[in-house]
Amino acid sequence: MRQIPNIITLCNLFCGALAIICVLHAPEFRADFNGADYTVTTPEPVYWAAALVVLAAIFDFFDGMVARLLKVQSPMGKELDSLADVVTFGVVPGMMLYRLLRSAYFQEPDVFDVSIVNLAPALLVPCFAAYRLAKFNLDTRQSENFIGVPTPAVGLLVASFPLIVLYNPYHLGHWFQNIWVLYSIILVLCYLMVAEIPMLSLKVKEKSLKANWTRLLLVVLAIVSIPVLKFAAVPFIFIVYVILSLLFPPMKAKQA
Repeated sequence: MRQIPNIITLCNLFCGALAIICVLHAPEFRADFNGADYTVTTPEPVYWAAALVVLAAIFDFFDGMVARLLKVQSPMGKELDSLADVVTFGVVPGMMLYRLLRSAYFQEPDVFDVSIVNLAPALLVPCFAAYRLAKFNLDTRQSENFIGVPTPAVGLLVASFPLIVLYNPYHLGHWFQNIWVLYSIILVLCYLMVAEIPMLSLKVKEKSLKANWTRLLLVVLAIVSIPVLKFAAVPFIFIVYVILSLLFPPMKAKQA
């Protein structure tokens, strides 16, 4: 019984490792969006990588819940969870952004002069994710809410980018083929992960509507936006999540 939460956490890690394989085996092809020629990635491997990140997020949500229900929380489980999250919600998004940057540079006239240095900023995401997770393990203020955007939210956000490029909802795909947009996203995500900003958690500690209306609003907007915005719903929900946290910050936990 004590190992059940750890097994669920390892399922998260397994999904992350498999997602890396999918990203590595995603060949590129030329596609036409609104008269413009783009180099994008073959749909199937990226689709599975994104699906694996979503599945990993489900495992990540339930491992802690199962540990609490079985009353088998342990320091090892906490550390194992962070190690799995570094891979799934740090390394995988970093690799996806690397592929997107590489694809974006294929649109540039000086593509053959592109150095690895131009693509390396994508690897800042796993670095900042690792820092955030290490900080989370030591920060006693984050027992009920978060300080900084949690890594699973970043992982799910980035996992939606290749799918937005591929299926181009509302003609948004070209934005993720722009190197400066991608660089800006990388910088913003790295900052948000380590920023001293109280962020909402989906953990429900009280049953009153007053205490949970922001969480309920976020869930309702997610349900409504998915059929309308399709894959673009993920960035929309992420932005709403950040705005709600900034406008209505959760009560700060006791200082460490």
